[in-house]
Amino acid sequence: MKLEPRCRDKVVRLLEKGVEIPNPLTIDLGDEVDPERISGQGVRIEAGCRIFGAETAIGPGVRLGAEGPVTLDNCQLGPGVAIKGGYAGEATFLAGASMGLGAQVREGCLLEEQASGAHCVGLKQTILFPFVTLGSLVNFCDCLMAGGTGRSDHSEVGSSYIHFNFTPDGEKTTPSLIGDVPRGVMLNQRPIFLGGQGGMVGPLRVEYGNVIAAGTILRRDALEQDKLVVGAPPRGGVINFVPRRYTGIGRILEKNVRYLANLAALEQWYEHVRRPFFRDQAFGDLVYGGARKRLRAAIAERVKRMRTMIDHMEGESGKGGSRESRAARGKRELAGRFDEIAGLFEDAPPPAGPDRERDGFLALLPGPEGGTSCVEAVQSLPRKASESGTRWLEGIVEELCFRAASLVPGLHLFSRSRT
Repeated sequence: MKLEPRCRDKVVRLLEKGVEIPNPLTIDLGDEVDPERISGQGVRIEAGCRIFGAETAIGPGVRLGAEGPVTLDNCQLGPGVAIKGGYAGEATFLAGASMGLGAQVREGCLLEEQASGAHCVGLKQTILFPFVTLGSLVNFCDCLMAGGTGRSDHSEVGSSYIHFNFTPDGEKTTPSLIGDVPRGVMLNQRPIFLGGQGGMVGPLRVEYGNVIAAGTILRRDALEQDKLVVGAPPRGGVINFVPRRYTGIGRILEKNVRYLANLAALEQWYEHVRRPFFRDQAFGDLVYGGARKRLRAAIAERVKRMRTMIDHMEGESGKGGSRESRAARGKRELAGRFDEIAGLFEDAPPPAGPDRERDGFLALLPGPEGGTSCVEAVQSLPRKASESGTRWLEGIVEELCFRAASLVPGLHLFSRSRT
């Protein structure tokens, strides 16, 4: 009996291009996979790997399966990406990103340059900025993490950490900002450390320079910088629980709107800053397209989760009247105006921000000439140039937050702080 791999002709084409496949009989390529979207330069695919999806693209220097078989499904991998074992689907990895054995990187994930995870890391709807490092046995879904200046100075999540992304009512309106977009993209902020054997109860915000002590379950924002946060265990007991009461609806909406506004700012960063650097990269247009798709998907996910919660909420919010509580009025107001809030992010293109700040920043940013990467260009900027870029992106975030708050004045969004 003659043994041949499935899609033999495609496997042969990859070998002809120079892809290293030590055991060709063991790999599986979907009928829809286009071999021309897989580089032949320095790519190595180990035994047992499976590659699916018409949108899959694999750049030069990618290594798959060094520690165990890898399954890819509609992923885009930039130069030098290493997925050592596990699964990745509907995710995008920029240059040098890596994941260890047992990875599960599900839809909506974007790992930027040299972001990494050790073994048994689970991600979904997660964005990691350059150099962010995750330890082993980490479950880190529905969050964005930034911070740090380089490979030796980076934000990190300790082993056995979890971002708790379900409310007691089973909602997923829980996205957390660990850092932010306007300052984080400049790669000049103090790193954030989330200590091992700990967790965060989303939605939360954590400022730059903070160290969350090992074993701490963070339940409140950490909005001061450069603090060591040591959590105390919650007081034990049994309390009444009323399902879908949503007493903190203003806080939940505020966190979700700010998260969405940061995603909109990141879209503008990709459009105006990152795009030219992808053009000079092998398979760069495909990786760039994947990254933009991930950002759109992240916005759609957050809107969907909020809309689901509001649908659940409507049944208990009351029908109005003179004796209606302030909380009930706020919920009713939100239910009536949420489509308009969602439209700020779904329908209309995000605002470009003040042209003066954006154009002034772009004039100071080195281009991709001579092989300069986006990370290298940003790292080379003087402080004043970075501050100009941050003001541009902060303008986008604050404008969107202001517009959303104006649609539901009864909830007094962002009344405590406009930062």
